[in-house]
Formats: sequence, structure tokens, C-alpha cells
Amino acid sequence: MSATMNADTNSQKSVIKGAIRIEDVVKVYDPDGAAVMAVDHCSIDIPGGEICMIVGPSGCGKTTLLNAIAGFHGITSGEIYLDNELLCGPGKMQAEPGSDRIVVFQNGALFPWKSNLENVVFGPMMEGKLSKEVIYDKAIKMMADAGLGGTEHSFPGEVSSGLRRRVEIVRALMLEPKVLLFDEPYRALDSLTKSVMHEALLDIYYKNKVTIFFITHDLEEAIFLGHRLIIMSSRPCKPKKIVEVDIPHPRDYSVLTSPRFRELMEEAKGVVNEEAKKAFEAGEKEG
Repeated sequence: MSATMNADTNSQKSVIKGAIRIEDVVKVYDPDGAAVMAVDHCSIDIPGGEICMIVGPSGCGKTTLLNAIAGFHGITSGEIYLDNELLCGPGKMQAEPGSDRIVVFQNGALFPWKSNLENVVFGPMMEGKLSKEVIYDKAIKMMADAGLGGTEHSFPGEVSSGLRRRVEIVRALMLEPKVLLFDEPYRALDSLTKSVMHEALLDIYYKNKVTIFFITHDLEEAIFLGHRLIIMSSRPCKPKKIVEVDIPHPRDYSVLTSPRFRELMEEAKGVVNEEAKKAFEAGEKEG
């Protein structure tokens, strides 16, 4: 009986994919010229299904790291693994972009001439692995689950910025990725829309349990959403402090007034401000 229970437990654990392992990664731009080090011997382990929030000063190298995971550029040394399979490392210094890692960009990437539904089905239709009927049925269900029912035949320019963000996330999830890579996706949103989007993202996450690698400058956003907060040093980028966000999921905005939330904010704020000050002073010296 216990052996069966253990087997069931192990089976459930194996379902959650998307574990990212970053080992001693270095990224140097223009190594034969100015030699700007963007990432300095960075090591991070992200379990499958975790929301990992990345915070650090502007220009410290956070997006460089995200782009290396996505396969948009190579690394100088080190290794990056996805579910124990090498994405990039010795002999293969740039990962192949793939549908197992989808980026949700800061400025959005919807086709304005296509309806929201057409945007959502675009990736699977291009892959051609499923029938049109199956793809559209899946898209309509996922849009409804994400609170997008009734917007299927509207165009991106006809809905709010918050709804457009939801369309982008659903479009990404249609390809069933292991990892979603967010590069400050809510930076341009007002605070009210952002709070709605935070709860919407968590609702989508609870239904899909995909690994999320999320870059932000908003400390409150990072603690509200994340299982862990990784505070990066000023350039070159490497982890300065890891904060375990031990507030149980599922969450809603009532946690912002909890004593533990304020404690975590205080724990992280000093480190974030220290690195921001270093980045500012370094910028002044460079100028």
C-alpha cells in the first residue's frame, strides 16, 4: 500500500516540468573589445512549477539572463539546463529557441490586424500538429478560463491593455510551454489595472502550473506573485539575496496587509535599495 502511495506521489511530482538550472553562467559582451560583463558566475535553481521573481537595478543583466534561457543570444561560459537537458553550455553556447520556453514581452507582440482569437490560435495553427477544430475549441475554452469570454472576435486595439496582456498569456500557453519568461510585462499598466492583472495571472497559473521566470522592478509585485524573490546585484548580474516568500498560495490582495507581507517587504527593500544605489553611483562614474 505504501509503495503504491509513493509511486502515486512520485508520478504527481514528475508531472510538473520546467525546472531551470543555471550553473556558473557568465555573459561578456564584446569580449575582444570593450568587454562588458553583464552576468558574473550566476547560479540559480528553479524547481518546475515555481513562480520565480527576479529583481535588480536597471541594466544589471536580468534581461540578458532571460534572453539566454530563451535562446535569443549565447552565453560566454557556464551551463543552463531545462529539466536536466542542456540548453546551452560547452560546445553549444547558445540555446535553440523553442516552444517549451515562451517570452511575454514588455511591449506586447499581438498582431493588431488579427482578432484576439486569431492571435491565440496562431502558434498552434503554424505548428500544424492539431486540427483547426481542436485548436479553436481549446483556444475558446482557455480564453473563457482567463476571463476573455466575449472578446474573441474583438481586435487587440479594441480591448484594454490588461485584457491584451491576458490574450498574450493565453496565446503563450496554447503551445503548452514548460516555462513562461516575463520581462516586466505590467510595467506600462496603471496600478489598478496591474492589481487586476496580478490576480488574473495567479488564476491562470493555478490552472496551468507552468514555471514562471518573471523580471520586475516592482518589489510589491514580486512578493505578491512569487514563491521566491531573487534580488540581483548591480552589473554584472548575480544573485545577491534569495527571499523565500512563505505566504501560502492561493493568494489574493488581502495578503498585502498581512504582517508577514510587510516583513518580507522590509527584508528585501534594504538589499534592493543598496544595489540600486551602487548602480546609480557606477552610472555617475561612467558618465
